[in-house]
Amino acid sequence: MRTWFITGASRGFGALVAKRALEKGDAVVATARDPRSIVAALGEHPDLLAVRLDVTDEAQAHAAAGEAIRSFGRIDVLLNNAGFGLLGAVEEATAAEIEALYRTNVFGVLNVCRAVLPSMRRARSGHILNMSSVGGYRSGPGFGVYCSTKFAVEGLTEALAAELAPLGIRATIVEPGYFRTDFLDARSLSVSGNRIEDYAETAGAVREHAAGLSHRQPGDPVKLAAALVELGGRPDAPLRMPYGSDTVAAIEAKNVSVAEGLATWREVAVSTDFQEQDAAV
Repeated sequence: MRTWFITGASRGFGALVAKRALEKGDAVVATARDPRSIVAALGEHPDLLAVRLDVTDEAQAHAAAGEAIRSFGRIDVLLNNAGFGLLGAVEEATAAEIEALYRTNVFGVLNVCRAVLPSMRRARSGHILNMSSVGGYRSGPGFGVYCSTKFAVEGLTEALAAELAPLGIRATIVEPGYFRTDFLDARSLSVSGNRIEDYAETAGAVREHAAGLSHRQPGDPVKLAAALVELGGRPDAPLRMPYGSDTVAAIEAKNVSVAEGLATWREVAVSTDFQEQDAAV
């Protein structure tokens, strides 16, 4: 039996992963701002512990991790799933919208990782799954600020993976594409109230496209939940794990674009190094 610690577990991917893990015989510490919403979503289960956690509150994160350890003795897999989106051009987003997004999507991940890691270090084992997005690998108009939070999560996780590997702890970046959840609904996606007409053909067009795509996304969230439960705790888990054909296509396209750009500008790029004759002068 593994013990999972899942943030944002009252709905969406978090609830689906929690349900699947319980079906597989694992214990689950499911967290949300209102624990009653977890019980409403998942029901009562002897191996389910519903815990109050606002990931933006560092003290709550430490309290929740402590409650998990007292109840199950350890945390084997941490799934940092809590987060939300922001739709709007970079200039359209307000400072308050940006700060709220970073508090949850970035500082929330940091709070929970720092709360859970001491127990994993003591056990010299564990697996951290940090939920990113296709937008954590490739940004685009309308989602620039949101994608920047996921880029931050990817950078943090790359460093964590290197820091934790000698301790027997793994870290994986999870990169889902568009899955048929409520992510594009108002509960999960904030839309900037500002509209600047100059962005109508870029961020504005994405706003319209997103409204029509909700609940018509290509990815199956139940299949993703099952895949994540199989991934959690695997000794061969990769640093990055993309999910969805749209994510795979986006990664492949960006890799080609980056390689082409590097080939075009490589001579300029390397020309800025010190040369021995320059150093001698």
